[in-house]
Amino acid sequence: MKQEHVIGEEHPARRAARVSMGAVMAGRKSEWLGLFAPDALIEDPVGPSFLDPEGRGHRGRDGIEAFWDGFISTIANFDFAVADSFANGACCANVVTITTTTGDGATMTIDCVIVYTVDDDGLITSLRAHWEPDRALATLTKTAR
Repeated sequence: MKQEHVIGEEHPARRAARVSMGAVMAGRKSEWLGLFAPDALIEDPVGPSFLDPEGRGHRGRDGIEAFWDGFISTIANFDFAVADSFANGACCANVVTITTTTGDGATMTIDCVIVYTVDDDGLITSLRAHWEPDRALATLTKTAR
């Protein structure tokens, strides 16, 4: 995970974002789930998509765990490159490029803005990833075997 623009004392939402990305990259499901408040909501991406046809997001520990099991666990490798980060209030908005690699070597690049909101304990109450599935799918490549 490369983070180029982080200035000043670490903001609680920025810290939660950094730890979340690190847990995803390392495949540490339990650590990642522990970052979320019990009633948290993940919208990744925001709105209807192949990951969430109704666009309601994934709410609560069960919904968030199902998101891990149905999507995150299917990716062999994640790489997060944070180009910029804006933290204020209870939120942090990161401009990120995520490169995913599947077990068969297929890669996809997701350019996005991810907004993390935390509570007073630093737990994530909302993770909203703004990206366009069609743009990401257009980058899908396979490696020769």
